[in-house]
This record gives sequence, C-alpha cells and structure tokens, in this order.
Amino acid sequence: MKRVRCPKCDSFITFDETKYQPGQSLVFQCPDCGKQFGIRMGVSKLRDTQKEETRTLNDEEPDGGEYGSLVVIENVFHYKQVLPLRMGDNVIGRYQKGNPINTPIETVDPSVDLTHCIVNVSRDKRGQLRYTLRDANSNTGTFVDNTEITPREKRVIDDGTLFTIGATSIILKLH
Repeated sequence: MKRVRCPKCDSFITFDETKYQPGQSLVFQCPDCGKQFGIRMGVSKLRDTQKEETRTLNDEEPDGGEYGSLVVIENVFHYKQVLPLRMGDNVIGRYQKGNPINTPIETVDPSVDLTHCIVNVSRDKRGQLRYTLRDANSNTGTFVDNTEITPREKRVIDDGTLFTIGATSIILKLH
C-alpha cells in the first residue's frame, strides 16, 4: 500500500500501487477537503535527486561496498527505508536539499535534526567490522534500548540493534 499527501490539507490517502503501471496517471479526491489532484506512478524525482547528491558527496567510495544497512521503520512521518552503510562515518539526518550528510532519511519528522547521529563503520584489530553509534549534538537525542547516548559517548552496536532518533526507529542490519 502507498500513501499520497493531499497538497491542500496534508492528509494522507492510501491506495494499492500494485494495481497500476509505472508512468500511469492517477487522479485523487481528498475525502477531508475535497481537493482533486493527480500523480504519475513511477520513481520519485526527489529520490533520484537525493541519490545524485549523495553520490557526489561520496565519490571516494564506489557503490557496492557491503557493510550492512540501516532499516528505517515506517511511521506516520515516513515510509520504510533501507539506507546502505559505507566504511567510515555515516552521518544520519533529515533529508533537505543541500544538506551535506551522506545517509539522509526522507522524513517530515520535526524531531529528527538535519544532522542527528553518526554510525561509524571500521575494522577492529582482527579485521572484523565494528559499528559505533554516537549522537551529533542533536536537539532530541539518540537512544539505544531506551537509554540516551550522552554527548561524546560512542556505543558499539551490532546486528539487530534498535536505536531511536526523534520519533524515528532504526534497526542495524548486517546482511
């Protein structure tokens, strides 16, 4: 199921996207305000723009580096998203055009800062991948197991760790 937002009153309309083909135009009428608006099925131009911006910021790392991913759990502010991790600092925050972070979340959650937290991927002395989470001096904090990470604290996380930024929950997945 997909949701679209009414451009007039910001309420959501849910529909089954599997019944439509890419490129097909759909017209909706908002049940709350009566506004009629259309959409075209297919890939979001915003998502393409975001990927393009992210690529230019991360030219040093070729695509395909498999270091796991972050799964952003769907809530009222955004859909489920899977964000691939890269070696080094993965700066996480709310997507906004021109924001120089390398792991943006497409969300309207006002409690997620533009630069909220950082997941660092490195190798330990034995060559094993190591994941550390730290807060980026956010306004609402970063929580692991309902415990806030204090400023300057680095928390080692592993596969399946659930952490929360604002009203958004994220799970670390190691393929």
